[in-house]
Parts: sequence; C-alpha cells; structure tokens
Amino acid sequence: MQSPQPSETSPTSQNGAHARPVQPRALAVESFGLTDRGRVRQTNEDQFVTATLMRALWIQQSSVQQSEVHYARDRGQVFIVADGMGGVAGGEEASALAVSALEGFLLNALRWLLALDGSESTGVLRDFKAAIQRADACVYAAAASNPGLRGMGTTLTMAYSCGTDLFVAHVGDSRCYLLRGGVLLQLTRDDTLVQQMVETGILSPERAAVHELRHVITNVLGGSTPGVQAEVHRLGLEAGDVVLLCTDGLTGVVPDDQIATVLQACPGPQQACEQLVRLANEQGGKDNITAVVARYS
Repeated sequence: MQSPQPSETSPTSQNGAHARPVQPRALAVESFGLTDRGRVRQTNEDQFVTATLMRALWIQQSSVQQSEVHYARDRGQVFIVADGMGGVAGGEEASALAVSALEGFLLNALRWLLALDGSESTGVLRDFKAAIQRADACVYAAAASNPGLRGMGTTLTMAYSCGTDLFVAHVGDSRCYLLRGGVLLQLTRDDTLVQQMVETGILSPERAAVHELRHVITNVLGGSTPGVQAEVHRLGLEAGDVVLLCTDGLTGVVPDDQIATVLQACPGPQQACEQLVRLANEQGGKDNITAVVARYS
C-alpha cells in the first residue's frame, strides 16, 4: 500500500546556487483516545496509550537559582492500541504486557527526540522492530509460565511522531490510518488469513469484508509459537493531517468511508473518538472498540 511521501524543496539563490534547505516547522498535535467494551463482550481486552515523550534535565544541586526541572523543546508523541486475545484473563494480560513493554522501550530511546536525518530514521525503524520482538518474547514467556494463560496473544499498532516525521510499527489486524486532503489511507496491512487470500487473488476485497474467516490472525505478539514479524513505516506529516489508530471492533463494522466522514466533520479528536465508538455500537458493538485520533496543525 503506497504511503504519502513528505514534500521536499531545495530553494535556489539568485546566482543559481542551491540555498540551504529550510527546516520544516514543528507541528502542533492534539490527540485523544477512547476504548469501550461494546455491547456483547463481558470484558474489555483492548488497551491504548496517548503520551508525550520529552527530554528533561533534573537539577540536583546548583548555585544558580533556577527551577528543578528543565525540559527540551523537542518532544515526540506516542500512540498505541492493542487488542488482546486468549480468553478473558489472557487477552487483558497480553495486551497490557505488550503496551508496558513498548512504554519501557520508549523511555530508553530519548535520542529519537533529536533532529532525525535519513540514517537516524533507519535506526528508529530497526529499533521499533527489535522492541516489538522483545514485547513478543515478554508475552510468550508470561504465557509459558502460567498454564491458564497459554496461547494468549495481542495485536499492537504504534505510531510515534516527532517534528514532521511519523513512524508506524504494526502487528495483527488493528490499523493505522492517515486522513490527508479528504482521502483516507490505510497505512498498515492486516495480518489475517483473509488478507493473504486477497493478495493471492483467491478472494475479492468485497467478499473478504464479510468472509467468515476474516478474524483469523496470522501474526501476533505472543500466541502459541514464539516469533513475530513487525511491519514498520516512516512518512512525512503535513499540517491538516489526521492519524487514527483503532482495533477491529471499529473497522469490522464501520466502513472506511464513514470513518473518513467522521474524521473530517468532527472539530477535535475527542469528538471524533466518541462518534466512531458510537457508530460501532450502533452496528451491534460485537467486539471491544478502541480509537485514538491525532490531529496535526
């Protein structure tokens, strides 16, 4: 699936020489997350996080009168959704473990808040893959040590933005979308049996949307066997972009065109999340529903 690419310009001076590229201005971010049990499930196995990651200098002693903490201007935004599976206890435990493991990794990755060039971005994507592999090992080890949690697993979709860069890491069938210029783009690929059948031409996208096996996931954190294949992307953000992370409790019942309409019509992320959850419940609310919306300006 093709992702939008950041626009890059190289201004030219009057003598024809290329001037130094203008650094992009930082984007302001407004975000909100919401999770709902739905109308059928007895528990909620979804998890989500919205967070700001920043560098801080804690002053222990100083002869200069100053505040105890200094914060750097650079800061990143972190968004995570996870959809657990494996029974009531197992699903909740798996998604919570995965989110905690990712949070711990991010706390030790503050160097990402530096200005990112091409080589550094490659390192971020590599580190994201390694972080998801460690989260997978954490979930699998917890399941192996407790017979009541055997086979538990979770999807995980994470977005990290800093400046005008957006990094996405993904496993499972939760999704990350980008709304730009009124067009909704799915940035992640569903790790499902049905998606594999579509890609090999066995099944049409129309039939896939209602296929009885559409919820069979082929790649999760934890599960019955160790090892996971993480999908990672980097793209450029623009003012006016809206990013949505969500679980299949939303996308399984609310079509993309309705999602796009809500993201365009709602004035802020909180209203968008509330409207998306309401629509999913109106369509039966058969699964837990989670949505995280971030608007860039």
